[in-house]
Amino acid sequence: MNEPEERTNEPEKRMTFPNPLLVVVSGPSGVGKSTVVSELARRRPQVVPIVTATTRGRREGEIDGVHYHFLSKEAFRELMERDGLLEHANNHGYRYGTPVDQVRGILAAGRDAILTISPRGARNVRRLVPDALLIFVMPPSMEDLAQRLRGRGSESEESIERRRLDAERWMAEADDYDHIVVNETGHLEDAADKIWEIIQAEARRDPPRRPQV
Repeated sequence: MNEPEERTNEPEKRMTFPNPLLVVVSGPSGVGKSTVVSELARRRPQVVPIVTATTRGRREGEIDGVHYHFLSKEAFRELMERDGLLEHANNHGYRYGTPVDQVRGILAAGRDAILTISPRGARNVRRLVPDALLIFVMPPSMEDLAQRLRGRGSESEESIERRRLDAERWMAEADDYDHIVVNETGHLEDAADKIWEIIQAEARRDPPRRPQV
């Protein structure tokens, strides 16, 4: 006769997760920050990208609601007026903003919300959410950055020069960020892995970051 299974009064163990983070990935135009974040999210489902709203037009291959929420100036203004944006900024003549409901929903689900944004927008987030984690993506060189911008096929030489000057200014301020990651050409996975390592380390920080959105 089999002995009855011994039962204990110990509570069932449950999997626990660290406090979810609001991660801001920033850097100059053309550095590849959106591509790095897409690769990170593909490999690490714990990280959920926030889809930014913008008034700029779609580039070839971009999908509304996936790469950006492409809005008219009027629709963007209405979103601002009803406090639907965590922050917003003007970048190269276009408006960009972070939908606040997306951020709150991701964090409430216990997942890390990751925002790809310009350095101007990153400063706004740091001011509004001091416990946000800010990561600056750096190009290996200015020559490499210029080549990437030309590779888009959508930038005039005047635009490339303007973005280069902006990049130099923003890179000089990179020490204001919590971490810096270099996106080496041809090593996309390495940059994504480095950001994931930073997120894991920050999730174990004591005291923890507690982003209040």
